[in-house]
Amino acid sequence: MPRQLGELEDAVMTRVWQWNRAVTVREVLEDLQRERSIAYTTVMTVLDNLHQKGWVRREVEGRAYRYTAVSTRAAYSAALMNEAWAQSDNPAAALVAFFGMMSPDQREALDDAVRIVQRGNPEASAVPPPAAPAPAESAEPAAPAASGESGEPAEGDEGNAESGR
Repeated sequence: MPRQLGELEDAVMTRVWQWNRAVTVREVLEDLQRERSIAYTTVMTVLDNLHQKGWVRREVEGRAYRYTAVSTRAAYSAALMNEAWAQSDNPAAALVAFFGMMSPDQREALDDAVRIVQRGNPEASAVPPPAAPAPAESAEPAAPAASGESGEPAEGDEGNAESGR
């Protein structure tokens, strides 16, 4: 089960998830610098740590790495919720308490998620179904492909291409 990301790890991963493409340390740095003073080496270290933890994969491009998310923000959030729920000594009571904390919008999102799961395809869509009942379709939309890669560094991948070493 994943550990919750630290504040800076989350800030970096948020950009990787939002951009949904391979990113460089420089790109993340420049975006983070709009909010805070931060050094290139700090962002490089955070991305290296995220790689070592399996959150991003990286490929060498020239003298730098390009980093890509291994899974989605939704999958990360779901794993955290599952871990928290599993640690309860009374899972049913934990769910009742959690549902009681939800806003109306969150309850609506939960209803949408339950409908998707009941149709038999929990990863079918992050978009809620249409408000009006639609005629039955012949097939569900394809689920996003899950990454078969573990995100673990390949043997000999310990080098630091960012600094040219």
